[in-house]
Amino acid sequence: MTVAARVLVHLCGARDWSRARRRGGIRLQAPAEFIHLSTPEQVHLPANRLFRGRDDLVLLHVDPRLLGSPVRWEPGVATDPESMLFPHLYGPLPVRAVIGVAAYPPSPDGTFPPVVAPQDPT
Repeated sequence: MTVAARVLVHLCGARDWSRARRRGGIRLQAPAEFIHLSTPEQVHLPANRLFRGRDDLVLLHVDPRLLGSPVRWEPGVATDPESMLFPHLYGPLPVRAVIGVAAYPPSPDGTFPPVVAPQDPT
């Protein structure tokens, strides 16, 4: 996936998303410098590393053109495939940039599968 990704995704708990909708978006929480985004093809990597076994996750489909803060493509962790870059949002994630929401349940073994990118509605 290139820097000009059409759709990015962000994982969060369903309650967190409900709270974010009331507040107008997801804010940076100290000490975080950015909000972690992924491409649909790579989201299973941070999902399995950070959320393994959780069954309350939603996958926010984000239109990067609607973000008001910079997105930088940066390396993940050492266990990620070599040269893989993840999109990091250096600012809040506004609700208006979320163009779709889907449940993201784990497989029976508690791990998360890759997802297919949603089609661009335009």
